[in-house]
Amino acid sequence: MTRRADRSRGEPRGRSSRLRSVSGQVFSLQAIIALLLIAAAAIAIVLQDRHDSERNARNRSLAVAETFAHAPGIAEALKADDPTAVLQPRAEAARIASGVDFIAVLAPDGARYTDSDPSLIGERASGDIARARAGESFTEIFHGAPNDAVRAVVPVRDDAGAVVGMVTSGIEVATVGETVESRLPLLFGAAGVALVLALGGAALVSVRLRRQTHGLGPAEMTRLKEHHEAVLHSVKEGVVIVAGDGRLLLANDEARRLLKLPEDAERRHVRELGLEPRTAALLLSGRAATDEVHLAGDRLLAVNVRPTADGAADGGCVMTMRDTTELAALTGRAEVARGRLRLLYEAGTRIGTTLDVVRTAEELSEVAVPRFADFVTVELLDPVVRGEEPSGAFTEMRRTALSGVTPETPLQPVGDLIRFVVPTTPMASALEQGRAVIQADLAAAQGWRAQDPEGAAQALGYGLHSLLTVPLLARGVVLGMANFWRGKDTPEPFGEDDLSFAEELAARAALAIDNARRFTREHSMAVALQRSLLPRALPDQSAMQVASRYLPAKAGVGGDWFDVIPLPGARVALVVGDVVGHGLHAAATMGRLRTAVANFSTLDVPPDELLSHLDELIDRLGQEIEPGLRREGGSGEGEQGGAEGSAGATCLYVIYDPTTGSCTMASAGHPGPALVRPDGTVEFPAVPAGLPLGLGLGDRPFESARLKLEPGSKLVLFTDGLLESRERDFDSGIALLRQALARPGRSAEQTCADVLAALLLPVPSDDVALLVASAHRVPADRIAEWEVSPDPSAVAPVRTAAAARIAEWGLEDVGFTAELVLSELITNAIRYGRPPVRVRLVYDRVLICEVSDGSSTSPHLRHATDTDEGGRGLFLVAQFAQRWGTRYARRGKTIWAELPVAPDRPSGNGSGPVPDLDALEDLAW
Repeated sequence: MTRRADRSRGEPRGRSSRLRSVSGQVFSLQAIIALLLIAAAAIAIVLQDRHDSERNARNRSLAVAETFAHAPGIAEALKADDPTAVLQPRAEAARIASGVDFIAVLAPDGARYTDSDPSLIGERASGDIARARAGESFTEIFHGAPNDAVRAVVPVRDDAGAVVGMVTSGIEVATVGETVESRLPLLFGAAGVALVLALGGAALVSVRLRRQTHGLGPAEMTRLKEHHEAVLHSVKEGVVIVAGDGRLLLANDEARRLLKLPEDAERRHVRELGLEPRTAALLLSGRAATDEVHLAGDRLLAVNVRPTADGAADGGCVMTMRDTTELAALTGRAEVARGRLRLLYEAGTRIGTTLDVVRTAEELSEVAVPRFADFVTVELLDPVVRGEEPSGAFTEMRRTALSGVTPETPLQPVGDLIRFVVPTTPMASALEQGRAVIQADLAAAQGWRAQDPEGAAQALGYGLHSLLTVPLLARGVVLGMANFWRGKDTPEPFGEDDLSFAEELAARAALAIDNARRFTREHSMAVALQRSLLPRALPDQSAMQVASRYLPAKAGVGGDWFDVIPLPGARVALVVGDVVGHGLHAAATMGRLRTAVANFSTLDVPPDELLSHLDELIDRLGQEIEPGLRREGGSGEGEQGGAEGSAGATCLYVIYDPTTGSCTMASAGHPGPALVRPDGTVEFPAVPAGLPLGLGLGDRPFESARLKLEPGSKLVLFTDGLLESRERDFDSGIALLRQALARPGRSAEQTCADVLAALLLPVPSDDVALLVASAHRVPADRIAEWEVSPDPSAVAPVRTAAAARIAEWGLEDVGFTAELVLSELITNAIRYGRPPVRVRLVYDRVLICEVSDGSSTSPHLRHATDTDEGGRGLFLVAQFAQRWGTRYARRGKTIWAELPVAPDRPSGNGSGPVPDLDALEDLAW
């Protein structure tokens, strides 16, 4: 169209545009082809002429040689005394007469008798003449002296048939070439005439083609052809072109299909095509139309009409149409597909938000209602719900989740045991086949109705009419199944299009359920291990009223622990710790640390020394684990495993003495305790922040802090899981803890409940260990102290005073035993210890006898022989005391013994013979 417009305006077009047009390219192609053909023909003619000339030269040479060889007298002349004299004139005359370039007569050995060049007479001829000497005539292209030639060699025979000589004649190659060249002008002239005629014919064809193609180029012609084919066959829109007189010029395939046009529709009038009257009137009206809806049979068409000549009523028009009926159906299906994709995406975000099996099943049932089903039930195997491996018969499952469009449901409630005993039920078929099964009409499901006639009748009466059941498979193992039900709110039954969606939804849910099941199993094992390693019951002691709480994390059990350890002298040790990491490894490490703390506490050392011993122990454990892991997994895996095996830990160790109210504590990277005064004031005492245990920094000593607790004060020990979380930082947790503890008059149990209610999150991300200890004091009237001079005679007065105080306490039953123990301990402190020597009696749950001196030498219990004069003192103490031991201070030591208030052994209640206490004072250690 553009080219025609340009030409109509008379704009000249250059030579390049002519060459780009189809006609120009055809002319060029024809000229090239003609030139190539003529050139090829000329070359062929030249070659053929040369071949013919050579063949003619061969024939002439052979004829001349044979004629001369068979001429009378030639054989006799060869036998003459001077053949040259006889034959040379005859040979030269024959050469001139025949028109050949040379005739030579040769002797049998090849010597020339005659030659056109007399200087060569007598010389031997070159080339292969053996064939002629053998009696054979032949022709050849000879290359050699004196000139290249086409020659013939013929033997000369005598009357007896013997070869007496040879005749050779020929035409030089140069002479043959001159013959061919003489014909070239005529040949080139004929070729030129042929080329001019060919170009003239090509020009005529080009002009005719140019007129027919309007000067269009190949690309434009191809594009027009493609557009035409697209309009007629490819596009899914109907196209109709109508001339100004109302005749149909063009209708593509889609238009023929939509309008049901006859085969011979083109060139026929619009009114003869059987169109709807309204559509025919629009085509003949000449007006424009945009998206007008016209009826064509049972289809609705959206029609657009544009005139082909603006402002001319008879200029014709172009009409396009599309089928909106199928478009509406396709739009509906696309919308359904988009809805399913959105639902699958939502399922990916909503299913598996928690590592809880039951909650995951509930999320599956909730996400499909009401956009996919009216009711959804999820049944799981009982072991799966408990977090165990799937086992047992698949015909019995526990209903775990149920969701529906209404609260009322005709289906069995959650918790019921669902049985699939009839093999023809959709559920049994799905489990057997391992894929989803559709029951489009529940009324026709005889197996399902036979399995539970009463429940089936109730479901059908409620309006349930279609079922899609899908097994929940993970790793090829059946975990349960999901059932999707449709009722009266969704009259359309399940179809084949719903299968893939249901299977994809079930596959995602099954994976989430299996992950939750695995987590539940591991979590249960870790929790069981953790609880087995924590104190089952707090020990009976009177120094503090203690309440504790331990809550494992929902996402994985950690290594938090606590302990309450009674110590000698009515004291008590409180311990709270946290092992880095989660899972079974952290729980096992926690158990080892708790055991180590309990063992180290028997040494009765200060908190800072105990943490130092514990740090050394963790370092040794790490060194034992890492080499083994490196041997198993190589260098790379060993490093990783070693890091896990030597996991660090934090610990807070507190010792409280109820006789003085003093509290000593040390921390290894653990948060310090909270102190609640009797009036409700909350403080957080400063505790030197030591490094966590197991970091390999044991050369840095731990430090202790001391404070005094008033009676009724509470000491609160906790792990960081109580304060910190993803939603809350440590400082915010401290503020909430302070607020929860600031309530005077609360018992330890009530304080624990207050703290958890204020700080515990619905889903804690870390373990929580909480220890609340309310401090008590031993009354002053139940404590007696004496300082003993370093003289053995001072033992008896102290013993007498102690016996009087024991009698005041009403402990006459253990009075003698206490006197015996004190006598032994004081006597040996005077003999082997250093001043000052002090004695203290504490009446708590037991009677505690303590003797201190300034020496740090450690006494040893030994068994004296019959002949030994001493060595029975500690043995007697160990026999009469419930427990005894040595406690070291920074200066000196204290030997203590605990006597039961109500002794179990006869020797403790005063029965039997009473030994002489003065004599016992002489016994050595």
